[in-house]
Amino acid sequence: MDDGYEANDGRRDRARAISELAERLPAELTPLARIAYDYRWSWIADGAALFREMDPSTWRRSECNPRYVIETTPSHRLIELAADESFVRRVAALAQDIAATPPTWNDGAIAADRPVAYFCSEFAVHCSLPIYGGGLGVLAGDLLKAASDLGLPMVGIGLLYRQGYFHQRMDPEGWQHEYWINTNYHRLPLVCVTGGDGRPLTVDVPVRGRVVHIQVWRVQVGAVPLFLLDTDRGDNDVVDRWITARLYVGDRHTRLAQYAVLGIGGVRALAALGIRPALFHLNEGHAALGAFERLRVQLAAGRNESDALAAVRASTIFTTHTPVAAGNEGYTENEVEPVLGAFIDQLGIARSTFYDAGRTRPGDHAEPINITPLALRTSRAANAVSRRHGEVARAMWQPLWPDHAPDAVPIGSVTNGVHTTTWMAAAMQHLLDRHLGVEWRGRLADGALWARVVDIPDAELWRLRCELRTTLVSYVRERSVLDRLARGESPEYVEHAARVFDPGTLTIGFARRVATYKRLSLLTLFPDLARRLLESAAHPIQLVLAGKAHPQDQDAKNTLHAIFQSKNLPLVGGRVAFLEDYDLHMAPRIVAGVDLWLNFPRPPLEASGTSGMKVVLNGGLNLSVLDGWWCEAYDGENGWAIDTPPGDPRAQDEHDAVAVLDTIERQVLPLFYARDAAGVPTGWIAKIKASMATLVPRFTAERMLRDYVAAMYAR
Repeated sequence: MDDGYEANDGRRDRARAISELAERLPAELTPLARIAYDYRWSWIADGAALFREMDPSTWRRSECNPRYVIETTPSHRLIELAADESFVRRVAALAQDIAATPPTWNDGAIAADRPVAYFCSEFAVHCSLPIYGGGLGVLAGDLLKAASDLGLPMVGIGLLYRQGYFHQRMDPEGWQHEYWINTNYHRLPLVCVTGGDGRPLTVDVPVRGRVVHIQVWRVQVGAVPLFLLDTDRGDNDVVDRWITARLYVGDRHTRLAQYAVLGIGGVRALAALGIRPALFHLNEGHAALGAFERLRVQLAAGRNESDALAAVRASTIFTTHTPVAAGNEGYTENEVEPVLGAFIDQLGIARSTFYDAGRTRPGDHAEPINITPLALRTSRAANAVSRRHGEVARAMWQPLWPDHAPDAVPIGSVTNGVHTTTWMAAAMQHLLDRHLGVEWRGRLADGALWARVVDIPDAELWRLRCELRTTLVSYVRERSVLDRLARGESPEYVEHAARVFDPGTLTIGFARRVATYKRLSLLTLFPDLARRLLESAAHPIQLVLAGKAHPQDQDAKNTLHAIFQSKNLPLVGGRVAFLEDYDLHMAPRIVAGVDLWLNFPRPPLEASGTSGMKVVLNGGLNLSVLDGWWCEAYDGENGWAIDTPPGDPRAQDEHDAVAVLDTIERQVLPLFYARDAAGVPTGWIAKIKASMATLVPRFTAERMLRDYVAAMYAR
């Protein structure tokens, strides 16, 4: 948490930065400086409104960066705001909310001076901090926020990517093009940590035969500090400065160097910061090398190898997130040696011990060293991210425990959840304030409380849903018009987006990474049936699509291309919108505004999924393949499910495509458009209430973190 650490953990630097920013503000507005340097403002309802009102155009142009808005707002505007008593009162109230002391955590093993150190390669805290790519980062950011809300002592460890994840541009033929932008981190609300001499605090890691110097940045996520490691320093070789340039960089050697910086550098950075974790939580295997750095320290202190490894394992847990091969990366010895050879030399163990820790068949020099076995073998406990994924992971990694039956493999499960007030629209929060009482935010797991959503008047809930849909339609119109203009599309196709997308039409969403196993291609498999749905006048639909294909995933790019090929068919241009460059600025608007969320990954490759959970928070419904979280969420009344048959993938695709489109036509559309005398779809509203009552209390980040404490963090 924010107390109990040594002086060189960045608190002094943050205080100085806040003071310098406050000097730009009139006395009445100085609390804005402290607010700006704590991302907790981003998950307080209407917290963003204050900064947006200061200068709306700058707010949007800066990706909603509060520090930038304060620094660039003209002095006459600041004086004007300081004279606005209502604005000043709102600033004071928000400052008070952010300064509120979190609950006291009473677990003796985890304390302010012995926190959980949470390692992840990406963190999606806010759109202004572009160090995320997808669901893994969203999960990590949500967990830090939940730790802040619950008062659980935790620190985050990640990488500061100067260019982040790629940006997406589509050409008129539907081919994706990628580009990267340098982020000016010196204008963001984060600080470079300095030592007692006032110079940046650094740690060194041997990579590719050179010493790489790593500096540390601090970001405040409520009560939780997030420390980001950065190699872009003038005293590093130009190649090594590039290590932390891009997230999920294509070059394998650079990715391996990133794993060294995150794992080895992360452990060394914690020591330099004066932080002594009670537990190391590895969120995916990218930081697995940190276990060997801790092993090296133990051996250097005189422990024997067996006891040293036992000590490392006793304080490490590991979360695996995917059964997809790309998420369980392996490297040959010939790839590892040029990058990590110098570090392996320092370990004090036989080389074979290091390499065999990452193999399912120890001693097989032809088998690559995989980061997932490396993490599993150096952790005391491991978990998958849904019950179904637990079954898949145990079968997948059973070769590591050859004397265990698959169901006895020691990999448990903690189902993912989402941070409620980050992903629930402010309008929905205000509705719940009126009907559940403002205390609902502290009772997220209380099923009896959430059962009371049934008492919300149907008409009032429907008005809210129409408001959220209308807001999304306005956003889609603007974005899709600008996207189409930028691509040089025909004027008629551009006009479709502005003229036809309708706030009264059933709005369906599909927005996520365009990985091949996510099967966005199902929407194009039976074009005649899909076109019949789009052309319906009595029961119209409109479809919002968004997502990026990894630069090296040509199959996913082909899927996007196929989607674009239908754009000139009748009505498609006005009822299907693909929004380019999907990110954290766009995602909350889509999940809040859609009526129906589609999800059809190829089972069993969806480890969990969280986007559908965000839709639930806002009164949207799910139509999903039974995989990941939906296997344990669906009860027959709170959405719709597709049960994929086993067998040939082509047959699965054909079955699921027909099932999805048939369900929309025969069940979803009649329910949505059946209205009572007041124009309210009472059957649809009943399903929304069933969804919220059964799913909200079960799939929050707060519940997830409590499960981690009970099942994984406790000894």
